[in-house]
This record gives sequence, structure tokens and C-alpha cells, in this order.
Amino acid sequence: MSTNKPRITPTFNFVTEGSWGWKIALIYDVFMIFLIIINLFCLSSNAILMSDFATWIFDLFRISDILYFYRGELHPWVVITESWFTSLLIIELIMRWIIAIIFKQHQRWFFFPFVHWYEVLAVIPQLRFLRLLRAGVIAYQLHEHGYQIFPKSWYKQVNFYYNLLMEELSSRIVLTVLSGIRTELTTSTTHKQLITNIINQHRQLLALTLTDILQETLGRELQQQRRMIAQDVGLIVNKAIEDTPELTQLLRLIPIVGSRIEQQIQSIGQRLGENITQGLLQPFTNNTQQNNKNYQYISDKISQIPIENNPHLEELVESVVFQSLDAIQQQVKIKHWQQILDESKNESRQNKE
Repeated sequence: MSTNKPRITPTFNFVTEGSWGWKIALIYDVFMIFLIIINLFCLSSNAILMSDFATWIFDLFRISDILYFYRGELHPWVVITESWFTSLLIIELIMRWIIAIIFKQHQRWFFFPFVHWYEVLAVIPQLRFLRLLRAGVIAYQLHEHGYQIFPKSWYKQVNFYYNLLMEELSSRIVLTVLSGIRTELTTSTTHKQLITNIINQHRQLLALTLTDILQETLGRELQQQRRMIAQDVGLIVNKAIEDTPELTQLLRLIPIVGSRIEQQIQSIGQRLGENITQGLLQPFTNNTQQNNKNYQYISDKISQIPIENNPHLEELVESVVFQSLDAIQQQVKIKHWQQILDESKNESRQNKE
């Protein structure tokens, strides 16, 4: 097996892998698994046989003598063995704690009961079901080391239902939190201030984003359309001179050269308009600057627009917030375990075909 893969160590993780101590630790883990399973099986059977349901079943099949024999003769032994097993777990837990302190398995001596909290709680009679969790942890540790205690299909099923449980729990928690946020935003009078605070915290990032967008899009478009814009402005200036009757009448008073001067003025005006336009567009089309100061100035001004004074901007921000919550809720509602189950069914159906 690859040594680069992180491994989960068995109960006694201070022994060298492959040594006799390692093998004894593995045997001990396997022994504890079956001991815990037998103990829980006895407790479950005892709880059923001591219930009214068992009385009704045994009376129905007219075998009440067997039940009375169990309750009178075997039940006391189950109670005694349970007390013995609980004492064994307490002694075993204390011994492992001492060993953990001696070999410094944890950074602090008192970390052991917190790391093995389920074992500590399993000593309590009302929480004996947690012993099954310890058996599962040991089985998983052995599985990580390549020792197959249970069939692979069992591991696969347990892993599937574990992921199902975790996904359902996390989905319920996330959906509850999101619903609470939505309710707070729709009913509270302070939600506008909350949104405003969020925007204020991101104004600098918004300005940088706007700068990049303006420089990448507007700057490129202006660079491509620069000559056409200059020509259009020149034609507008030329048209403006033509549409100025006072200038036309004044130039026509000059004999011989008046019309010539008029044409020259129109040509100069057109060229002047083109050159002015080129000069005005130059700062916005200078792609050699990584951060164009003109776009930075515009972005800073836009990012500082107060939301309270612009109802359309306020509505836009609220819409983005609520739609983001909706998108997260829809994503959380997706049941990935259902998809895995469907894929597994399809694969099994294909294999049968």
C-alpha cells in the first residue's frame, strides 16, 4: 500500500506498523468490535423480551414458558454481564488514557476524553447505543489500513447512508438559516441599512471591478471607433459652419475669394473637430496604461453613489441579494444522494441486461 496516503491509526497508535505490537493492537480492535456487537445484540434482545410486546407474541404462540424461563433464569445474567462489560469499558478507557499520557499521543493529557467523547458517553446506561459508534470507528480504521472486517457492500452502504444523513442535516440547517435571513430582510426595518453596510464594505472592490470593465470594454471600443467618431465630429463641425448664415453672408461680401475662404474655413473647421476629438479620446484609448486614471476616477465616482438617494439602485441591490438567496436555496435542495442512488440503480439494471 502507498505510504504517501494519510492513514488513520488503530487504538494504540504508538506502535510501529508491522510489528508484533501492531498486530496485537489490530487483534484487540477486532476483538472489541465483536464484543461490542455481541453486547448490543444481547441488550437489544433483552429489551424486546422484557417488553409487553414479547409477552403478547409468546402468549399468542402459546410458548410463554420459554419467556418466563428467560425472565426468571437468564435475564439476571444479562444484567450481571452488562455490569461486567460496563466495568470493563471503564477500566479499559482509563488504561488507554494512562497509555496515551505515557506515550504522549495528544498534545495535552486531558485531550483524551474529548477526542474519545463517544466512548466516555457510552459508559452511561442511557447512551449505550454510542458503543456501536465506537465499533464503526474501529471498523473504519481497519478498513483504511486494508483489513476487511465486514463485506465491502456493508462499507458502501454505511458510507452512503452516512453521507445521506449528513447531507440532509446540513441541507435542513442551511435552508433554515437562509429562510431566517430572508424573513429578516423582508420584515425588518433595518435590512436596508444592512444591505447598505454590505455595499459600503465592497465599494473599493466595486471601483476596481468597474475600472477593469471600462478599460477592457469601453477603451477597446473607443480605440476601434476612434477614427469614425473623429470623422463624424468633423462633419458635424462642417455642417455647423454651413448652417451659419451670418458667416456665409459675410464671406460672400468679399469679391472673388469669398467662396474660396468659405471652403477653407469649412475644411479647417472639419479638421479642427477631428483633431479635437482625437485629443479628447486619447486618454481613454491609451492601452499602455495598466490602470487608466480616467477610468479610475469614473469608477470611484460611480462606486460612491449613495444607495438611499437612488431607488432604482436600491431595488437592483435588493433584487441581487434575494435572487442570490434563491439560487443558494435551489442548489441546497438538490439531493445528491438521490442522484447517486439513481445512478446505482441504472448501473445494476444495465448489468442485469
